[in-house]
This record gives sequence, structure tokens and C-alpha cells, in this order.
Amino acid sequence: MYALERNVVVETTPVAFALAPTSATAGGSGDSAAVNGTSIDVTGFSAGRVESVGFLLGATATLAATKTLTVGAKIQTSNDGASWTDVKDAATILTLTGATGGSAETGVGKIGVSLEYCGRYVRVVATPELSATGADTATIFGTAVFGGAHKKP
Repeated sequence: MYALERNVVVETTPVAFALAPTSATAGGSGDSAAVNGTSIDVTGFSAGRVESVGFLLGATATLAATKTLTVGAKIQTSNDGASWTDVKDAATILTLTGATGGSAETGVGKIGVSLEYCGRYVRVVATPELSATGADTATIFGTAVFGGAHKKP
């Protein structure tokens, strides 16, 4: 047992819901379709304005052998929560590949940016892409983790 029974990371690290679970079916609904994440007010934390954000995007997929799910993501900012500008270009942050005979796969990708020149709001935009044209399916979801709070909550 530790002498100090506090979890300082949990107590001082602001987090926020970032992307609702979104499903995709190969060659169909949600496949290769960009999904806007939740608008997050970076001044709305008890710790004050934060200095950086990392978006953690999780995925689960049912994939045929050698078929893939790739998740692309970019980060946007806004001063008013209505008009958005890219602050981090789109990049592939996660690739899952089906095993021999097909398989269920899981993974997490990440993308982040300094908030120094960002507006009041940030969001992630994610795009799931399935390489198969058949029955492969996937779900993506996300959380934002913020760093550099100006004061302890």
C-alpha cells in the first residue's frame, strides 16, 4: 500500500467526452464518412484554460482475413462553436487488420495539438474506412485528455 492514497493524475487532468460511438459497415453506412466530434469549450474546466489536447479514438471491428479498418482524424478549432478551422491536418491514426479466417479486432489511436493558437472550442473529426466491400463492421468512439491546466482543480 502506498503512503499517499491520492491519484494526482486523475485529480488534475481534465478529460471530456469527444466522439459518440459511430458505426460503419463496409461499402455502406458510415464507411469513409467523416464524423464531427463533440464541441468542447477549453475554458470550461475548473482547472482553468488548458494548454494542449490529445484525442484518444478507440475502435472495435469485425474484419475478414487481411481486410482493414483505418481511422483518420483531424482537429478543428472555433471561436464561436459554429465556424470551424483545421488546426491539425488529417492523418491515419489507427489501422486494424483481420487475422486468418477473419477476426474481431480492437485498438486505440491518438492525435493531439497545442491549444496556444486555438479558439475557445475544439473538436476531433474522425473518418473510419473499411477496405472490404462485404460484411465487415466497425465502431469508433473518443475521449479528449487535456494537459497544462493553469491551476489545480
